[in-house]
Amino acid sequence: MNQPSTAPTVERVHARHRYEIKVDGERAGFTAYRDRGEQRVFFHTEIDDAHAGQGLAGQLVQQALADVRALGKRIVPVCPYVAKFLLKHEEFADITDPVTPDVLKWLEAELG
Repeated sequence: MNQPSTAPTVERVHARHRYEIKVDGERAGFTAYRDRGEQRVFFHTEIDDAHAGQGLAGQLVQQALADVRALGKRIVPVCPYVAKFLLKHEEFADITDPVTPDVLKWLEAELG
């Protein structure tokens, strides 16, 4: 009989500027960010094909945004998935900043 798999875990991997979600100890996806002062700018979220359709992106982003709140930072949702998530999760509205041309220009320079 198979052991039930453990619940997915999310961890901040600051050296790589991202939060990773792991399933049974293996990375199943990530959401990437860069910090701009008090703002944590999310620009890309990706779940591996093998784990698609399991609701992992939602869990990943939920926990990443909760961490941003705990750190006293603000969210800038450049990533379309994060932006869509925020429309449904108004509990983060108070710490969400708009995506502005300045932010996009800054992000482009950051990412080279």
